[in-house]
Amino acid sequence: MRSRQTALAASLAVVLSATLAPPAQAATVQKKVLVELRETGGFAGFKDRVIVYTDGCARVSRRTGPTVDKCLTGKEIRTLRGHLKHLRVGRSEARPPGADFITYTLAYRGHRASRYTLPASWKPVVQQLEQVRQKYWAPD
Repeated sequence: MRSRQTALAASLAVVLSATLAPPAQAATVQKKVLVELRETGGFAGFKDRVIVYTDGCARVSRRTGPTVDKCLTGKEIRTLRGHLKHLRVGRSEARPPGADFITYTLAYRGHRASRYTLPASWKPVVQQLEQVRQKYWAPD
């Protein structure tokens, strides 16, 4: 009797684990990136990153501290998409002489470029992504 109960419990555990386990494919699904900003350099050693996905959520990280995943408000994502309509990524800028400069790297629609001075079409996008970083990233 006891062996029958043990066998029944073992088979029930196998069935439950098989039905409750998520499919292996679901674990490999990646979000599609809408836009990414990286700010690096300067005497302070910046290494900040903001990724906004097409679903309106963002991943924010800094050189120190946690990586934070948050979703933007509807207004924030609409404003960002409006700025992105005017964005021209263009080419990377040559590295300037000296050591105290910040590198801005933007990636959008398969194009990526690094700049040290912000072109006019970059300014609203960079400013908004910096606001997202400041609003949603919080230290421990």
